[in-house]
Amino acid sequence: MTSAAQAQSLVSGFMAGKGHGSVVVSGTTESYESVYLAPDKIDGVPIFQEVRVNSLNLYGTYGLSDKIDAVVSLPYIQSKGKAAGTVISDLNALYSTQGYTNVRQGLQDLTALLKFKTYTREIGTSILDLLGVASFSTPVSDYQTNTGYGYIIAIGNRATKYTASGVAHLKTSSGVFATGQVGYSLRTGQVPHALVGEAKLGYAGPKTYLEGFASFQESNGGTDISQEGFNGFFPATRVNFVRLGGSIYRPLANGIGVVFGVSTYVFGRNIGKSTGYSAGASYNF
Repeated sequence: MTSAAQAQSLVSGFMAGKGHGSVVVSGTTESYESVYLAPDKIDGVPIFQEVRVNSLNLYGTYGLSDKIDAVVSLPYIQSKGKAAGTVISDLNALYSTQGYTNVRQGLQDLTALLKFKTYTREIGTSILDLLGVASFSTPVSDYQTNTGYGYIIAIGNRATKYTASGVAHLKTSSGVFATGQVGYSLRTGQVPHALVGEAKLGYAGPKTYLEGFASFQESNGGTDISQEGFNGFFPATRVNFVRLGGSIYRPLANGIGVVFGVSTYVFGRNIGKSTGYSAGASYNF
């Protein structure tokens, strides 16, 4: 059920331009004390009353041409559950082969994507761009996902994901922009495939970049935690959500800038109701 918000969205409607790009290092902290289950939201997390997730993310984008961008992202995640003092020791005594712990951490999944500008049209003083995105994500460490409620704090689902998306990006002469994207993600193993999407509204000016967003995921199949058919293997669950958030970027000097973000889940299924705060530094070239 671990998810990590980040200061930098992986897909932007803007192109870097040939030979240009950026590198962003950001940190995020988020926590939750309630969980969206089926059919209701409940207070408290199974085994752990509270879960806190801290992450450090490396993000980079580079313009291979004026119409093709390459993007990579790699997060390091620490997921920690807070429980009564005797809970973990009692579980270890009862399930000695499970290796219960209240902390899991490590490098998660490397994501690489290509973004293509396929169509451009002027609409009055505005410009409409249509883009295609193909992405690949796979685990880069041996983090564990196994059967048992102790793995509710696993840092990922150990699935390789293949995602294709379409993006529409409208930018006005005033700097105001709107971006919408929708795609489908194929996942390996028992992890359900999913429909994914995001909408953004923002402003891109010479001194400030800010955006608000709403993103969603709708799983195709899967089980529900603690319901019929659930065997304790969390990656096989049906994970749906709606997440709202925003970010702001300010340049400082010589291509260096800072970025801040916040996001929260407002609807979900088999996911923690977390709110996350991000901060990062970027170098643009």
